[in-house]
Amino acid sequence: MITIKAVIIIIFSFECAFAHGVRGRIKKGGIVVKAEYDTGEPMSYAKVEVFSPDMKLFQSGRTDRNGCFCFFPDRKGRWKVIVDDEIGHRLTVIVPVDEKMNLEFKEKRESVFLKTLIGIFFIFCFFAAFMLLKKKL
Repeated sequence: MITIKAVIIIIFSFECAFAHGVRGRIKKGGIVVKAEYDTGEPMSYAKVEVFSPDMKLFQSGRTDRNGCFCFFPDRKGRWKVIVDDEIGHRLTVIVPVDEKMNLEFKEKRESVFLKTLIGIFFIFCFFAAFMLLKKKL
């Protein structure tokens, strides 16, 4: 004979087994970092680390095939995002976020021309110093 205790236990065990489910939502407001090489090719599947304003690891993951990574900051401040392709290329982006969790956007892009000019300048300086030392000896 089934007792009342057994019936109650059976009912509660079924309820606990189906106690929760899952659901999904589409949410706006994330910050997307797009990482790419000088050629414009995306840094696909590169390792990403996001550091909060107090420099604690907040999130980690990988970029998608287009070099994009999205995160949702939970407080204002200067967030640091490091993208590393693990073969020698590394990008560090500082992301300033205001009180309303909006990006204070200022894109800074170094030109290839400027990098080349600086490289030629250093080579010229090294060569000039070498020639001066050679002349003195």
